Amino acid sequence: MIILPAIDLLDGKCVRLYKGKYETSKEVAADPYETARKFIQEGAKWMHVVDLNGAKDGAPKNFGIIEKVAKLKISIQSGGGIRDLITIEKYLSAGIKRVILGSVAVENEEFVKKCVKLFSDKIAVGIDAENEIVKTRGWLNSGGINYIDFAKKMESAGIKTIIFTDISKDGTLKGPNLEQLEKLKSSVNCNIIASGGIKNLGDIINLKKLGVYGAICGKSIYSGTPSLVDAIKTAKGE
Repeated sequence: MIILPAIDLLDGKCVRLYKGKYETSKEVAADPYETARKFIQEGAKWMHVVDLNGAKDGAPKNFGIIEKVAKLKISIQSGGGIRDLITIEKYLSAGIKRVILGSVAVENEEFVKKCVKLFSDKIAVGIDAENEIVKTRGWLNSGGINYIDFAKKMESAGIKTIIFTDISKDGTLKGPNLEQLEKLKSSVNCNIIASGGIKNLGDIINLKKLGVYGAICGKSIYSGTPSLVDAIKTAKGE
């Protein structure tokens, strides 16, 4: 299992939200670029970078920072407001290894199929759910579909990697939703990356037992409830 430390960008700052609510935004690091360098020094091979402005407004706002971070020696998956082919190509040309589609995947399944045909496994889909219903537009709107049903549609569209977030767990340090993750993993054959609620090494051990492909650590890493070094070692089974 891989650990992906998270950088969430809002107005150029590295922040964390509580349950996805923008009004709870709290700056957790002074410089996103230096934060990414620190993650690399601590052993991270992948990083999860989200443009929160882009997720809400429908177009990336922090691309300059993401492009700069992408020049570092780390694989990055990134999303937030990526809703057309030109933007996808821009991100991939900048060195992003995997582009995450969110709202547009809910709203336009044919677009997802086209992206998979063009870019293969460089396209992932983020499934963000509250009470098992997918949310869109920076988690502000309901997508009107159950997360399992949506995951099956995305698998049929050719998606190989799904990032799943239980919104009620995100930023809470109360543990991931293992029940929903297990249900998701047993419903599709995609690589599942767990996001939301991870607090400590026990959570990482539980996710590893579940057999998910990866785990995104945000608030826990910034809080040090595990260190990134220990999280990576535990995910590797060391």
